[in-house]
Amino acid sequence: MTSLRRLCHPVFLGTSVGALLLAATGCSSTDAAVSITVPTPSPQAAAYCRALHKELPRTVAGLDRGDARPKSELTAEWGDGEIVLRCGVPRPAKMDDPMAKGTEANGVNWLLEQSDGAGPRFTTTYRKAYVEVTLSAAYAHDASPLAAFGPPVRRTVPGL
Repeated sequence: MTSLRRLCHPVFLGTSVGALLLAATGCSSTDAAVSITVPTPSPQAAAYCRALHKELPRTVAGLDRGDARPKSELTAEWGDGEIVLRCGVPRPAKMDDPMAKGTEANGVNWLLEQSDGAGPRFTTTYRKAYVEVTLSAAYAHDASPLAAFGPPVRRTVPGL
């Protein structure tokens, strides 16, 4: 508590040192928005994505939903970018590969794309809009966060 009081009264530290401490404290916020590329889907897919956006959970895998930038109903993130969702993405070329890997989570089928050094990327299959979920490298071998997206995707993005 004592150190907090000292920060509140920078006159004891000297004007320049106090200003420096206050500036550093203000710049170290963890509330920074994550920058995400917003997809440009068809009007029909965008309508499904807007409906999905309203249904997305507040927490996924214990991570709180954050503020992605630019603000869009086509994107969302949890845990400062640990989990990123984009709706209305183009159909991945990997879907044409008969050897492509996939998984099912809570009633939704997902295509898996793995890259070196980064976490996995999953894209829904058999839906009228493609929903992409990218997980950080911490989830390299863990697709369990996908389960949180199954119910809202099933409710809002119709199957083919």
